[in-house]
Amino acid sequence: MPEIFRFFGFSFFFYSREHEPIHVHVEGNGGYAIFDLTDDEFVLREKVKIKASDFKKIKSVIDENADIIINHWNEHFNK
Repeated sequence: MPEIFRFFGFSFFFYSREHEPIHVHVEGNGGYAIFDLTDDEFVLREKVKIKASDFKKIKSVIDENADIIINHWNEHFNK
């Protein structure tokens, strides 16, 4: 499970045996979310037990680091 980074107590990662589209899992504080890359931005696919204030932080981190997430995905799956 390659972890991309941690922010605000949340782990941003993907699993080693993933599938398209490019996406990122986020877990922490008893909840999780999954965001898919659609066109040029990550959009929410699923969210469970994530507070609104935490969701705002998570989305901001993903938006600001989208290029890092995409690069990690491509390096891992397109070796």
